[in-house]
Amino acid sequence: MLINLNSINDMKFYLSSYKLGNEINKLKELLPDENKKTAYISNALDFSDDLERRKKSEQSDIEQLKELGLDVEIVDLRDYFDKQSGLEEKILEFGVIWVRGGNLFVLRQAMKLSGFDEILKKLIEKDNILYGAYSAGVCVLAPTLKGMDLLDDPNVKPYKDQPKVIWDGLEILNYSVIPHYQSDHAEAESAQKAVEYMIENKMLFKALKDGEVIIIE
Repeated sequence: MLINLNSINDMKFYLSSYKLGNEINKLKELLPDENKKTAYISNALDFSDDLERRKKSEQSDIEQLKELGLDVEIVDLRDYFDKQSGLEEKILEFGVIWVRGGNLFVLRQAMKLSGFDEILKKLIEKDNILYGAYSAGVCVLAPTLKGMDLLDDPNVKPYKDQPKVIWDGLEILNYSVIPHYQSDHAEAESAQKAVEYMIENKMLFKALKDGEVIIIE
């Protein structure tokens, strides 16, 4: 299922529950005509000590993106902690930003420490950039991360410079997104609990089954 929303800005968004989702043809239409350079951000995996497993997972994502004709470069936000101006200069090279899943709270920490959260808020006014993401890379766009601790552990702290849990999302969306809902995924049961939390607390949300995608263009 594709959920197509009116644009809230000029940047285009392809937001998938898991991996590329089932709207590959639509994704191809959203890609910039000229700049196919793609920043692949995988800091949601920074909690993992299994480097070999991480590398294989990243490579799987990158191969899928390359099949779309994209020129993919890994951008590690850790290289830009306290170097926001350098990261902003780097990000401006890309026509596509792709942020993968993992631990949402770890990703949020990395975005804050590098200044990527503020950079992305500036970039949404540009009409020649696509923000693509799945799972944690989608969830971080919400106004708040409350309730998402039912899916991811907020107490994972891989960076010594960010000891506190960040509960504020990027506020690019005005609702939370719950991935893996009613899906064949290890977090499906947790997703159901998150849905119940959102309903109980009268929070705006959209629940996505794996394969489903939200499009904002």
